Amino acid sequence: MQPLSQWPLAARRNLVGVFTDIDDTLTTEGAITPDGLQALHDLKAAGLHVVAITGRPVGWSEPFAALWPVDAIVAENGAVALVRGADGRVAKRYQQDAATRERNFARMQAVLARIEREIPGARRATDSAGRECDIAIDHSEFTHLPPEAIAQVVALMRGEGMNATVSSIHVNGWYGGHHKLAGARWVVRELLGRDLDAELERWVYVGDSTNDVLMFEHFPHSVGVANIRRFEAQLAHKPRYVTEGERGAGFAEVARAILSCRQGSPGSPPARG
Repeated sequence: MQPLSQWPLAARRNLVGVFTDIDDTLTTEGAITPDGLQALHDLKAAGLHVVAITGRPVGWSEPFAALWPVDAIVAENGAVALVRGADGRVAKRYQQDAATRERNFARMQAVLARIEREIPGARRATDSAGRECDIAIDHSEFTHLPPEAIAQVVALMRGEGMNATVSSIHVNGWYGGHHKLAGARWVVRELLGRDLDAELERWVYVGDSTNDVLMFEHFPHSVGVANIRRFEAQLAHKPRYVTEGERGAGFAEVARAILSCRQGSPGSPPARG
């Protein structure tokens, strides 16, 4: 991982959009900080697309989709997109049809009950009531699970045929072919009518944990906020760059790096005549 200062100016100047994780990337101790929120505003004001992609549930994400200056929030690891319309209302768009979601939901609740029954200390995340397309076990938000218990949760989910991934706070599991990268491709196609893979070099991804590895692998411009070092030894694919600041301060650092090379953007130097 190179220091963010090594990110070439030409690459930053060519960007059209930013994808970002939420927990411990945009947020600090569970809340978005003023500098993180201002960074979102500044990026949008400069004409960039901004999409948050999270393992958090759709119910938890909906208020933020209504308030934050983002094009969309893609929740539950790519399963659901929350998009604010011109009237200010937030609409849900799903990757799975209603019948598939209903069938998978019942299966996932059985797995969730089994995890809590069989793995000592494992408890469903407190935001579980808002989940429609996945389940989550808390390992670092309000409950501490040791690494061996986290590994047991992942193994049980996968043994039940689920996808499983570990974020900075939760172990998420779901049925279906979606994940953060598929969700990014889908939302660009749905909202912009474009092919993300054809323009990957014009987007950056910002994240903080093992749940972001697929994005780090595929995005030529990938950045980890400094707290990613907690997971560094577990990352099969590391981000290309890393910030000096942690969490929301790190995201604000990324925004400044992008905007510093755009004339007329907030925080950019004045044009020289």
